[in-house]
Amino acid sequence: MGEHRKRVKHLHQRGDLHEFTFSCYRRLPLLTNDTWRAALSDAIGRACERFDFQLVAFVFMPEHVHLLTLPTGEEPAFDRFLAMIKRPVSAAVKSVLLQSDSPLLAKLTVRERPGKTAFRFWQEGPGYDRNLRSEEAILASIDYIHANPVRRRLCRQPIDWFWSSAAWYAADGEVQDPQLPPLSRLPSEFGWRASR
Repeated sequence: MGEHRKRVKHLHQRGDLHEFTFSCYRRLPLLTNDTWRAALSDAIGRACERFDFQLVAFVFMPEHVHLLTLPTGEEPAFDRFLAMIKRPVSAAVKSVLLQSDSPLLAKLTVRERPGKTAFRFWQEGPGYDRNLRSEEAILASIDYIHANPVRRRLCRQPIDWFWSSAAWYAADGEVQDPQLPPLSRLPSEFGWRASR
């Protein structure tokens, strides 16, 4: 019997922004290690460049990630975009855990069927995603993403959380930390959105 993979049909209209949310395996707080978060940051930058996505906003929480993107290609490859983010991070973490003989390796290794195991850094499946097109929805998404660490009491204000685009917005896009994935202003054809 062939392996069944859940497939999600992504509907996209050119000019829509796309919000992604994906979680660590069993929502474990695996994104508390700066080295792993830096690997995630690098993978996001590479995936954006490879698949013509602009990163508009993001936050890395201890157990999940929010990305707000603007796909600029003709036919966005959402599944391949996410795979190019998730796979290298998972492989890098697995390598570190193998080298250090960490007990976390056993916790993240699952039995798929008799004789076959798999390492899981990310929760299986595509996570949650949606298209955004209205000003109200886009601004609400950016605010929601930036307020995540505050709601969880990880910091007092959004700009205090390093692994987020909140400080970039507070500096009006003038300061880009090299440890964070590159952010983009929205193109001028977005009118009100270009200044955000």
